[in-house]
Amino acid sequence: MSAQLLTRREMLRTVGALVGASAFRLLAPYAYAGTAGQPPLRVGLQAHRTGIGAVYGKWYERTARAAVRTLNARGGIGGRPVQLVVEDDGTDPKRGIEVVEKLALQHRVDFIFGTLFSNVVVASAPRAAELKIPYLVVSEGYHVPSGRLNRWTFQPGITDVRSQVTAVAPWIVRNLGRRIAMIFPDYAFGYDHRDFFTAAARRLGAEIVALVPIPPTETSFTKYFPRIPRNVEVVYHVMVGPAVLTFVREMGEYFGRRRPQFFGFIDSLEGVDLASPGLEFLEGTYFWEALPRYAGQYDTPWERAFREAVGVDANGASKTDPRDVSTYSHMFGVWETLFVIKEIVERSGYRNRNLRDYRAFIETLEATERFEEGLGHPQGPKRFVGQIHQAFGQQFISRVEGRKLRVVHRTRIEDSLYPPEADYRRQSL
Repeated sequence: MSAQLLTRREMLRTVGALVGASAFRLLAPYAYAGTAGQPPLRVGLQAHRTGIGAVYGKWYERTARAAVRTLNARGGIGGRPVQLVVEDDGTDPKRGIEVVEKLALQHRVDFIFGTLFSNVVVASAPRAAELKIPYLVVSEGYHVPSGRLNRWTFQPGITDVRSQVTAVAPWIVRNLGRRIAMIFPDYAFGYDHRDFFTAAARRLGAEIVALVPIPPTETSFTKYFPRIPRNVEVVYHVMVGPAVLTFVREMGEYFGRRRPQFFGFIDSLEGVDLASPGLEFLEGTYFWEALPRYAGQYDTPWERAFREAVGVDANGASKTDPRDVSTYSHMFGVWETLFVIKEIVERSGYRNRNLRDYRAFIETLEATERFEEGLGHPQGPKRFVGQIHQAFGQQFISRVEGRKLRVVHRTRIEDSLYPPEADYRRQSL
């Protein structure tokens, strides 16, 4: 465990560093507003520091720390300094439940946020509801908008898999082909891809000719590829875990130069340098990105400010270590979730860990319909559907050119919408 509470001197140093950087001239009007003497608002990050989600966990935590520095430099939340408490769940569902209990009961945080892997989210959310503490995840899984979880669980900072594949499926079918094979992780996140892309593709007249689930802990992949017919037009792939580089390399070795079209979710290469040996075959292939890894592909002052604050270079790697490639397409969700907490706390008048204040927080968030693009939402504007506790946003399709990703298509928010199948607002608190 580690806890972070910035002192006034640290805040002033942070502000000085930010306004010294050109991208952070945007923050100058928000210089330290003075939170001395106010009790901190405590936010608990359920982090995947270890286990198969460790690559994401490291960058989610780094992003959370950057967001907390930025919030404190702007006067905190509701005039209170923000204190970040981090606990490692090992990307393990059982430990995830223990982390929720520890954050709520021992550290007595006001909110828990930032969980990624769907198996941890699904296990932890019921315990958060029992403890009556808001649980704001950055998971992408359809388990939140499906109505499977509870009124205390939200996903306001990143879109879910169903919305992502709904938005990109027409482009794939129209531009790459109609005979499609799918490779996906053999757990809930992968099943969301399988089920919702299959449905979307079939509505567009495409055919899913092979489904290839692979355990996320797998380390050798070539044995799975013969299940894919040689006459497919498109291989749709999404993979997670510590062996994603091996997965992509072995896919290239198997298919060779006579490969079909490849469309991957960037999950298959998050944290991986596209210039790595063995990835040359990816030239001309396509990837989904939630936020483009390479600078200039979504060139807004807010994206530049976010990149600067987290310390990411133009290639999506750490500024202090170019070999340390970030999970840039996902980690903005942690940043945006913390800014959602700020906005809703201040609008609802939340002050303390009691049912009355939590009710105000939850009902205010459920009544929110939109988050505008800005420093708090660098990926773009979001439509929020309080009925299903889910945010909807734009998506990017990028092509590998010169060992980098260049955006070739950006979807609209409207492209990702689907009819709600639940209504959490009917549940009691």
